[in-house]
Amino acid sequence: MLTAPSVSAQHQRASVLALRLSLGTYHAVQEALVEAARRREARSVCFANVHMTVEATQDARFAEAVNGADWVLTDGMPLTWFINRQYGIRQERVAGIDMLPDLVRRAAETGLSVFFFGSTPEVLDQTVAVCRARHPQLTIAGTLSPPFRPLTDAEDEAMAAAIRASGAQLVFVALGCPRQEYWMARMRHRIPAVLLGIGGALPILAGTVSRSPGWMQRNGLEWVYRLAMEPRRLFRRYAVTNTLFVLKAGRQLLAGRPSYPTYEP
Repeated sequence: MLTAPSVSAQHQRASVLALRLSLGTYHAVQEALVEAARRREARSVCFANVHMTVEATQDARFAEAVNGADWVLTDGMPLTWFINRQYGIRQERVAGIDMLPDLVRRAAETGLSVFFFGSTPEVLDQTVAVCRARHPQLTIAGTLSPPFRPLTDAEDEAMAAAIRASGAQLVFVALGCPRQEYWMARMRHRIPAVLLGIGGALPILAGTVSRSPGWMQRNGLEWVYRLAMEPRRLFRRYAVTNTLFVLKAGRQLLAGRPSYPTYEP
């Protein structure tokens, strides 16, 4: 049975290009997610970065899938800078790569059960081993690594049924963008849990991939570190999307400050 939305799901959003980003402190968002999971609400969470924000301006279907999430969080530092400049709000970065280990810890503390969906069997096994070593009391409801291809409707329903049967309350979805955003948009009303699209955060939690130093994270340079690690795969993505973001965001800023953000469910 799906539970009615809680008051914690009500929050302000601010428009950044084609996305409506959720406002609030990192701690407040974390506690709202824990509360929604405790109540077994069917909710979804997207962590928006510059790449997703630009993609949303070029693909209305993708923008609809992301904006339809219950929380669209400010994963990228440039998005927080834009909100500060456009709306006069000091918005914190709320990154999936940080929220994942923190929510696993909070789940262990509060008795919530977690499920890891996506990535490879090897990464999932390592993730489970790390989580159990750090949090022996954590309830891991299950793991599932789907095929790296579009899923049939029957496969989608079978996987949703498996997650429902597990009793999971927090489901970490690691399918990569945009696949995970579309999957959550289809599944969010079928699973009484909080679905979180965490992209490539699992290998970092598992310790198989390193993360950039803290000073790079704080100054919006995490992408430089990732580019240095995977130049062939990421060069075009960063060269194009970063440039487009600067141009499009600049036009929105020049258009003038809009009215103050409003509350949305």
